[in-house]
Amino acid sequence: MSDLLERLRGRGWRMTAQRRVVAEVLDGDHMHLTADEVHARAVAKLPEISRATVYNTLGEMVTLGEVIEVSTDRRAKRYDPNAHQPHQHLVCALCGAIRDVHPTGNPLADLPAAERFGFTVSDVEVTYRGICPDCAKA
Repeated sequence: MSDLLERLRGRGWRMTAQRRVVAEVLDGDHMHLTADEVHARAVAKLPEISRATVYNTLGEMVTLGEVIEVSTDRRAKRYDPNAHQPHQHLVCALCGAIRDVHPTGNPLADLPAAERFGFTVSDVEVTYRGICPDCAKA
């Protein structure tokens, strides 16, 4: 389970009712919601929360480095609270479902020096694609 609420509190982030609800909606394993999905779930908990507040709160969380903005294709950006544990993503090519995966090895080290073209490589993003079990059944 994500520890997003605790991380935000530890940073001294002012926890308004609206911010708390957005953080609670995002908190959990394999959460990769769009801003609209976060808003819909937040409204169920706090009916007066506005879409603008959700977008602004998500932007602040990304700026703080506590949430990762995930763009795996041309669909809407998704927000991942699993910002402090190295991982990659597995994406369903049909429905867009996203799961966090933790492959063995070091993809950064796997890039040969000759393929770095003089770059000092500091990060790597790998996205695995396939068909999820639900879509495979359909």
